[in-house]
Amino acid sequence: MNLLDRRRLFKHTGMVGVLAAGVAPAVHAQALVRWRLASSFPKSLDTIYGAAETLARHVKVISGGKFDITVYPAGELMPAFDVVDGVQQGAVEAAHTAPYYFFNKNETFAIGGAIPFGLNSRQMSAWTFQGNGLRLMREFYASYNIISFPCGNTGAQMGGWFRKEIRSLADMKGLRFRVGGFAGKVIERLGAIPINLPGGDIYQALEKGVIDAAEWIGPYDDQKLGFNKVAPNYYYPGWWEGGLQLDLYVNQKAYDALTPEYKALIDIASAAAHVDMQAKYDARNPAALKQLVGAGARLRPFPAEVMNAAFKQSMQLYAELSANNPAWAKVYADYTRFRGDQNLWFRFTEATFDRFMQGQKL
Repeated sequence: MNLLDRRRLFKHTGMVGVLAAGVAPAVHAQALVRWRLASSFPKSLDTIYGAAETLARHVKVISGGKFDITVYPAGELMPAFDVVDGVQQGAVEAAHTAPYYFFNKNETFAIGGAIPFGLNSRQMSAWTFQGNGLRLMREFYASYNIISFPCGNTGAQMGGWFRKEIRSLADMKGLRFRVGGFAGKVIERLGAIPINLPGGDIYQALEKGVIDAAEWIGPYDDQKLGFNKVAPNYYYPGWWEGGLQLDLYVNQKAYDALTPEYKALIDIASAAAHVDMQAKYDARNPAALKQLVGAGARLRPFPAEVMNAAFKQSMQLYAELSANNPAWAKVYADYTRFRGDQNLWFRFTEATFDRFMQGQKL
């Protein structure tokens, strides 16, 4: 049947006729596949948790319901920080998470998500999709029986909620700070005490004084979690997360068992969820920030002394890791070269344009 015949058939019989004639898209001929996906996030955080649901929805619709991924929130199948083990061991087929949560396994995990003073979200996407990022990270994840797919980005984050003001570097000493994953290694070098808690556990710890400060993502999620009710000082920027990339981790054996069509579905659906997540954060954060400030949140920039010390300690940490961790050295060498070129380019374009526009009264 040639193309003209196919068009005539579709015009006269519609999709039902096309299916009956045996010329439907190949995906409709695939076998039924059911996967379980463990998220590291609570269902209440519809934007970051929702990326996994967006992925699953696209896969199900495009496959005609034959590839069904059920998403489970943190704690339902396994704890938030156990999902890598779950995927690696085949307890679940997939997970949606922040790579830097697993820096204790190997610091190289963090590069796939965000590291202090690293790439912003656009630069991270560029390194991942058009640089060597995806290839290098997949080579690293292979030893964990995992294949990765970029699946969301928060954009640049806020610096978190603090009970007391941070006027100088001295105010960081002894501060019990909930901070996500790898960033704690730098926070510790500043004299603070990093504490890594899942999103659903932060409010209670902050309210009871178990921690003195906490960061999560930004206004939209922070407002949902209610941090402003127990810590009024809202600092910026989140220098440890210039653009946190989330990943879909898939068990390698489960992925290898898929047909080429279903593999393409995972690739396409994760890319769609990747773009959708940041668009949602960028659209929803401004209104949430206005509401938080209206409710009494005090916006404060980190002192220059803190920023400079954090940058210096970050660069020292990366040099030490490059000397002692071969996996980190391989990935970070490429990452830092890419970052240098990106910052040169952005200096003349994005950064200059943004500074001008943000100084205008519109």
